Amino acid sequence: MEFSNAYEDAKRAEAYAKLEFPGTYYLAFRDLPEIISQHVSGKKAMDFGCGAGRSTRFLTELGFDSVGVDISAEMFQKAREFDPNGDYRLLDESGFDQFQNQVFDLILSAFTFDNVPTREKKVGIMKEIRRILKPEGRFVNLVSSPEIYYHEWASFSTKGFPENRNAKCGDIVKIINTATEDRRPVDDILWPDVDYRSVYQEVDLAPIDMYEPLARGDEPYQWVNETRIAPWVIYVLKRAAL
Repeated sequence: MEFSNAYEDAKRAEAYAKLEFPGTYYLAFRDLPEIISQHVSGKKAMDFGCGAGRSTRFLTELGFDSVGVDISAEMFQKAREFDPNGDYRLLDESGFDQFQNQVFDLILSAFTFDNVPTREKKVGIMKEIRRILKPEGRFVNLVSSPEIYYHEWASFSTKGFPENRNAKCGDIVKIINTATEDRRPVDDILWPDVDYRSVYQEVDLAPIDMYEPLARGDEPYQWVNETRIAPWVIYVLKRAAL
């Protein structure tokens, strides 16, 4: 099955641009301010895979000098519409060539690697992330846990895709985002923890910490499985010594 990047689509970009941090998404961002405060010094940040710019604005609100980058022209346009004074860059075939070595204190990637289809591409991107990260900088990689594709959630549904349970690393899995107006299934790429760690090792990025945020009963959402199964994984990484 050929992988299709759902976010290079004008209709989905329009729907996704309206999304803030509801339900299951809330858990992805709830702990980030504390995590970033604990691990990051300095204020120069990149939001890799910024989409419509919500995570770039999130970093700016935390006090960072932030630049958002993405490959999707549709998402890039929405980011500029929502935040005309923000710094957004559309990545072309030259990729990260516009960025010098060792310039960022923080690189955040929120959900982006769910949509990077091959190990080769993941390795290539992470090598560039390592290159532009300062020696004491940190890479925060927020990804979907494999479990998100097997269960029901406050903001997602996978019950129509029982084949997800048979997926292996690199396979396409499908999920419906029920928090947006566009309910078409999204193609993601399954990539378990052991396989992320293998990629990190290959590109000389060293995990410092890993978080699997769970919901609490006193939070203002109708949780489904979020209080007992973590839908997201947050890795904090540094440049490993060569």
